[in-house]
Amino acid sequence: ALRFPITGTKGPSPIHEKQPQTINPPPNFTVATMIPSFLKGSLLRLGPGLFEVGDEPFYHLFDGQALMHKFDFKNGQVTYFNKYVKTDAYVRAITEKRVVITEFGTFAYPDPCKNIFSRFFTYFKGVEVTDNCLVNVYPIGEDYYAVTETNYITKVNTDTLDTLKKVDLCNYVNINGVTAHPHIERDGTVFNIGNCMGKGASLAYNVVRIPPTQKDKSDPIEKSKVVVQFPSAERFKPSYVHSFGMSENYFVFVETPVKINLLKFLSAWSIRGSNYMDCFESNEVLGTLFHIARKDIGGGQGEYIDHKFRAAPINLFHHINTYEDNGFIVADVCTWKGFEFVYNYLWLANLRSNWEEVKKAAMMAPQPEVRRYVIPLDIHREEQGKNLICLPYTTATAVMRTDGTIWLEPEVLFSGPRQAFEFPQINYEKHGGKNYSYAYALGLNHFIPDRIIKLNVKTKETWVWQEPDSYPSEPLFVQTPDGVDEDDGVLLTVVVSPGAQKSGYMLILNAKDMSEIARAEVDCPIPVTFHGMYKK
Repeated sequence: ALRFPITGTKGPSPIHEKQPQTINPPPNFTVATMIPSFLKGSLLRLGPGLFEVGDEPFYHLFDGQALMHKFDFKNGQVTYFNKYVKTDAYVRAITEKRVVITEFGTFAYPDPCKNIFSRFFTYFKGVEVTDNCLVNVYPIGEDYYAVTETNYITKVNTDTLDTLKKVDLCNYVNINGVTAHPHIERDGTVFNIGNCMGKGASLAYNVVRIPPTQKDKSDPIEKSKVVVQFPSAERFKPSYVHSFGMSENYFVFVETPVKINLLKFLSAWSIRGSNYMDCFESNEVLGTLFHIARKDIGGGQGEYIDHKFRAAPINLFHHINTYEDNGFIVADVCTWKGFEFVYNYLWLANLRSNWEEVKKAAMMAPQPEVRRYVIPLDIHREEQGKNLICLPYTTATAVMRTDGTIWLEPEVLFSGPRQAFEFPQINYEKHGGKNYSYAYALGLNHFIPDRIIKLNVKTKETWVWQEPDSYPSEPLFVQTPDGVDEDDGVLLTVVVSPGAQKSGYMLILNAKDMSEIARAEVDCPIPVTFHGMYKK
């Protein structure tokens, strides 16, 4: 039976608190085994590593406690080690041998050893938000932070993987939480988005700007500010936001019908004991709203453009790329058709089922599809019923309706039955926010990550790397220093093989043709990872 590649431990273990080890390609490996000499940095990855504490299990894929992995490249060799991120959620769980802080799909019950009065007051002390930063890692100034999607980010030492400090972004900007997918400009400026309570207790979404490294060596986070605000379609029900689009001059925010019921969220812990997943609901009536805003109209402030762009209901987690072309914004995104929340299918019990059960569940889930939406910047109300898009290379349309809204129909760039193109990456350094040709992604077969895919977004041609019993992670693109073409570079991914009785390995692919360049095996189990970065 094929099982989802989830491994982990019940507590800190030599398996996962791994000391540095030098790893080389296996001696019987026949493909070219030379690690490219230009790789002289570190591949950093984050994901869940601890799925049980004492006798208490975590129930959802996004509940496992954060484990950070590091592959160092030097002189044709790779050194690997990992450490748990010592968040409050992790330290308290290990200390008390139970789930102490409620995670995405696991509710933390009060300590059973406490008396009834202590338990009573625990229920009414408010929501204790998790800092379990298992999703991604990115730089702010000269520092690096492991992150999830709450208001807490965790500063880490990327040389030793030591945990340095917990930072509450609420201390600096009006934000309830931010995504794990910021946009970072070449000078180091960081943009991110999250929901917030605005004027008159109205709900909104704020785009936050964190400046680059400061000349006076002060912390850039202290100079964070909100640059633009998007309105919410519903007052007490924000959409779930996992990422957003940014071109050279515009932000694109997609408000989906997957909602967080704030009233339920704020009352759930005190009334009946609940987790984050219990607070999601879908509203198919609303469909999907596309919002745009100018990045900078002067003084570092943006401006919301009050046009109503609507589309059919979708789930959206990852933007691929967003760029401008002749008065239009082109937004390429990884979608799941429909309004049902895809995370409903990521409970560990479902993913650990046998292959036939996994496929049966996936057949009921929304269908994945890579889509291109095109948003016109120049709107004329008198052009009702006419396609406002005149770019010659896309079939996407935008049509003005009688109520003044613009209905968007996408062009499909990639689609296959239950085959998802997810965790996308591009040559971000040179083509982020600009016209581009190539995207790379993790291929999900009925939610099982079993391939790496390259997609030409202009021709829709695809290339695939795949091996039996091998489950890769998000591919990260690293450009060849003297590269000229957009795809001159390599892809780095971590592959796990839990059912094949062989080690996991770090895999290097040629980004041009997806051929294998090298692999380096690790002599310990590696759990699945979500996102990461290549640090030069």
